[in-house]
Amino acid sequence: MTTSREETVRSLSRDATEAGQRAIAVEAPVAVEFNGIGYAVMMMTPADLPAFALGFALTERIAATPDDVIDIDVADVPAGIVLRVTVSPDAAKRIGERVRHRTSDTGCGLCGIASLESLERPLPRRPKPMAIDRQAIFVALEAMRAHQPLNRATGATHAAAWAGDDGTIAAAAEDVGRHNALDKLIGMIGGSAPGPGFGLVTSRISFEMADKALVARMPLLVGISAPTTMAVDHARGNGLGVVALARGDSMLVLHDPAGAASEVIDTSS
Repeated sequence: MTTSREETVRSLSRDATEAGQRAIAVEAPVAVEFNGIGYAVMMMTPADLPAFALGFALTERIAATPDDVIDIDVADVPAGIVLRVTVSPDAAKRIGERVRHRTSDTGCGLCGIASLESLERPLPRRPKPMAIDRQAIFVALEAMRAHQPLNRATGATHAAAWAGDDGTIAAAAEDVGRHNALDKLIGMIGGSAPGPGFGLVTSRISFEMADKALVARMPLLVGISAPTTMAVDHARGNGLGVVALARGDSMLVLHDPAGAASEVIDTSS
């Protein structure tokens, strides 16, 4: 599917005007249906949609495991795209509990929940604790740009990546929505951390970003921007390590459960 479009633009400096072409990121409405029931409309980049559907089903707690997702159909319709997701009978019982009372239009999986009490959603098992060498994080940060071709072209997308414990990026996803990028990544890695490593996002770490990382049992989430208080509290309460403001020469450890010092970020509790 097309993820960018060329537009004619004028570049203005203080004393000159220059005509040219600029790639603009495609943003499309994607309606998500579970077993024929309309669930949400996400504004997102129309790529890696089956991976997004799997990740979204898991992080929304519709699917308890990837096996609950039986089939994913991507349909182009005049108004946009429809993701028709078929889930198991057990998962289908949870649809009614989670169906939104209003349509989400921001790509945020929490924006349409019915009440504040809905934030208290049960998590699967806690992440497996492990120590991550800080140098691995620097390696992943340096490699991240190579995994963001759409952002290089448009400057308008976020990315989420899974890096091994040596910093090698094994999977990455881009989207105009940071939540969508992380859901795509979770779908790409099969719903949970495939081994030792950490998640890396090119955005702030909000409550929901931490929550999604916890659903995928990531031991550590690294963000290029800052976290929110709810994200830090959620991480502390559930065993997720948090590193923020990660740059090529420094990073800020917000939550390190074992209080490790110099060489590693230790998420063991």
